[in-house]
Amino acid sequence: MKRPHMKKKLYLSFCSGMAPSEDSVSIWSCKQVAQWLQEEGFGDYVELLCSQHRLDGPSLLALTEADLRGPPLGLTVLGDIKRLALAIRRLQRQNQAQLEELGLHSTDSLTAGVPVGPADLEWSCDGADRRYERGNQLCNGTELRLRNTDRSRYSSGAVLCHSHSNGRCRQNLAGRLDPEVWKTVISSVYVFFVFGFTSFVMVIVHERVPDMRTYPPLPDIFLDSVPRIPWAFAMAEACGVILCYMFLLILLLHKHRSILLRRLCSLMGTVFLLRCCTMFVTSLSVPGQHLKCASKTYGDTWGKIQRALAIWSGFGMTLTGVQTCGDYMFSGHTVVITLLNFFVTEYTPRTWNLIHTISWVLNLFGIFFILAAHEHYSIDVFIAFYITTRLFLYYHTLANTRAYQQSRRARIWFPMFSFFECNVNGPVPNQYHWPFNKPAFMKSLIG
Repeated sequence: MKRPHMKKKLYLSFCSGMAPSEDSVSIWSCKQVAQWLQEEGFGDYVELLCSQHRLDGPSLLALTEADLRGPPLGLTVLGDIKRLALAIRRLQRQNQAQLEELGLHSTDSLTAGVPVGPADLEWSCDGADRRYERGNQLCNGTELRLRNTDRSRYSSGAVLCHSHSNGRCRQNLAGRLDPEVWKTVISSVYVFFVFGFTSFVMVIVHERVPDMRTYPPLPDIFLDSVPRIPWAFAMAEACGVILCYMFLLILLLHKHRSILLRRLCSLMGTVFLLRCCTMFVTSLSVPGQHLKCASKTYGDTWGKIQRALAIWSGFGMTLTGVQTCGDYMFSGHTVVITLLNFFVTEYTPRTWNLIHTISWVLNLFGIFFILAAHEHYSIDVFIAFYITTRLFLYYHTLANTRAYQQSRRARIWFPMFSFFECNVNGPVPNQYHWPFNKPAFMKSLIG
């Protein structure tokens, strides 16, 4: 007699729109999920979750913290995200049997959406292929292991990952972001060494500049159509200086400034090293008659080193009194302003539209001024822009996609990337804070 009575009571609760007991979450409707949200104190999200995205009982059980943070939901209030994730986790614990019926397991829920503190996670990036077994899952390559401080909650040596088609493992959670200042120092030494080597190559190239009387400027549609503006190259360098100051300000205030500086140095050094090779291999004639770039000899090796130091200390800029010739394979000025523009736009929030617009305007105007000054061929600027942007996007695609970071292909073709990025787990968030103790109002305003 009690069982029909209970069925009738449950049926009446459904007809009246009341949420049933938590034991039957898997058959909740959107209205019942809305009522549960109201009871838990999340009434502000009823419209988003239930009306717009039609969240019912099964989808509520499958919801993870990653779903709450990412599109299409995109919740932005951290406290609400954490509280709602904890409430959903309680439902999952109370409905283990229903989770299994839906094809979900407690391990899936843990790795997919339960908050785990960054202090509890540690990446191993020694590159060695290892295998661990947890349940029926196998994974190899980069592993995510629990620290000793929290191993009591899970089995020893557990691996939090899921398999990809290439057999590697990838974390589902954004792991810790170690500053690794020593790697940043190495990248800074690397870029300074490349700049010095580039300066020395410029000296050698200057000695091989083709004679203008024998090899006149090559035909160029833009240079032949646009008259030369004498002050344009100084304006191009001014655009680069402004972009540099913008990036330095972002670098000062960004929480992960060490990673940003390391990436800038590694990319800048790599592009300029490629530039050294191209301009050493092929020497082009000067792009304009106004350039006094006759072949010049600097004497012995010490004379060449002194000239290279002068170029290096002046950053190769005419604003500092440096005049170079022969480096026409692709434009170093275009590389610098383009790379600074991409770093400014990448590591600032998407809502900072004014900053992004100013950065792009400076980039495009800088390129135009380089061409208007007739200091480079059009193909020089185009190649520099293309190589710089592709390398930036390629680097950040690898950095943001954990599945490729420790792949053998990345280690072979981009060993410096594998070294610098092996402990950077996922995209770098745009978080800012005041790095000094004083003044206090700046720390409270930014931090």
